[in-house]
Amino acid sequence: MKLYDGGRAPNPRRIRMFLAEKGIELPLVPVDMSGMQHRSPEIGALNPFQRLPILELDDGTIITETVAISRYFEELHPEPPMFGVDALDRALVEMWQRRVELHVFVPISSAFRHTHPAMVEWEVPQIPAWGEANREKAKDALRVMNDQLATHEFIAGDRYTIADITLLASVDFMKPAKIAMPDDLANLRRWYEMASNRPSAKA
Repeated sequence: MKLYDGGRAPNPRRIRMFLAEKGIELPLVPVDMSGMQHRSPEIGALNPFQRLPILELDDGTIITETVAISRYFEELHPEPPMFGVDALDRALVEMWQRRVELHVFVPISSAFRHTHPAMVEWEVPQIPAWGEANREKAKDALRVMNDQLATHEFIAGDRYTIADITLLASVDFMKPAKIAMPDDLANLRRWYEMASNRPSAKA
């Protein structure tokens, strides 16, 4: 089993953080995304969308998509639970994971991909106006996260979950996307300091 890893890119980092929370170590195959190595025929043969991370099992089975890979390891290593512990908890974790991914992570990623000069060859066509519009969308969604964190220690409740991992990767991605954290999000800032200090955040 091996994991094709894209270094500092947020999706590969989400998997590394997830594995760190589980205490799982895997052989990593570094892929130089800045050198467009993820667009190579080798990676394209593993994932036709040429995206990372990619998990290759011992029998040659390929699993892509960050949450799908995480779910695979959740089934193999259920402790600590990162997707919930019962029907209701799993539904709430899934709800917040989807909210964070769709309304925070995707807009931040879109802002980066459509405005950063280094992404001109990646995002074709690059549409700067769309990137700028997504900066505001991301800030609006962060206010929703801030409200949730006013009454919960973690984004999906009282336990650190995959939703927190996605939110941490998203907030950290704001810097290269040139999105400033609004000053009035005290709850989110409290959560961010806590999440950033977890050992898994360094993965």
